[in-house]
Amino acid sequence: MPSSGGAPGFLFVPPLRVQGYSIAGEQTVIQIPELDVCFDIGTCPRFALSSPFIAVSHGHMDHVGGLPYYLSQRMFQKMGVGTIVCHPDLAGPITAMMESWQGLERQKTPFHVVPLASDAELKIKPDITLRAIEVAHTGPSLGYSILEYRSKLRPEFHEQPQERLRDLKKQGVDITQTLQIPLVAFTGDTQLAPALYRDEFAKARVMISECTFFDPEHRERAALGKHLHIDDIVQLLEVWRAETVILTHLSRRTNLAQVHEILRARLSESDRDRVHLLMDHRSNRARYERQGGSTGR
Repeated sequence: MPSSGGAPGFLFVPPLRVQGYSIAGEQTVIQIPELDVCFDIGTCPRFALSSPFIAVSHGHMDHVGGLPYYLSQRMFQKMGVGTIVCHPDLAGPITAMMESWQGLERQKTPFHVVPLASDAELKIKPDITLRAIEVAHTGPSLGYSILEYRSKLRPEFHEQPQERLRDLKKQGVDITQTLQIPLVAFTGDTQLAPALYRDEFAKARVMISECTFFDPEHRERAALGKHLHIDDIVQLLEVWRAETVILTHLSRRTNLAQVHEILRARLSESDRDRVHLLMDHRSNRARYERQGGSTGR
């Protein structure tokens, strides 16, 4: 299904854009255009079609409902076959869902499903991979990390002249090391779990996290639905080093003014500067204008 409309949330974290919708129980689709990935696709806004990879966190309708439309439209617009990355337990149901559409549409829409076990990776761009990380929700669920692999000269060779380095390479000496640089991490829907403390999350430059509950009285509701509460985020911020932490999956019933009051009360000044709400259009627009972006966006 296409998006239900309204302006998408948008944050610019140079050189990356984070854009999409995330409303608990309705739709989550979050795109990083520069990295060719959408996290989830509860509906399919037009911009999502440009991403050849959809990284599905779990099988709830508000996170996968846009899959058939996405795959069909990519072929209709001659954009190539879309690739769906998912938990291995979801590969069969997703395949069955897509095959069921053949009888309705009287046509066969090509699609590519890649089951990704926890800690497995898929190359999505040169030197950039998508890594799956098992999280804890009400069914099979994954978070994801987008990693850049960068080759760097080993420290012990930093003072060596170029001629010496060339000779060492000819001798078969490995003079470089490969660094894994977490660019973006996405928790998916999850309760607080050890996986969220892993380096892929802790060291990510951009951290995209669900935070469904903010009311102090809703801790039990968060635990029941296996979602994160702001109390969990406060704890995780002690470990997450990201310069930008983007909170998603707020309920439509959530009052943004109250959320800002809670954030001001619960977060340190430095954390307040780096925590943002994806669907807070006013604050995000002001931030973008301070960055020198077009006021006509």
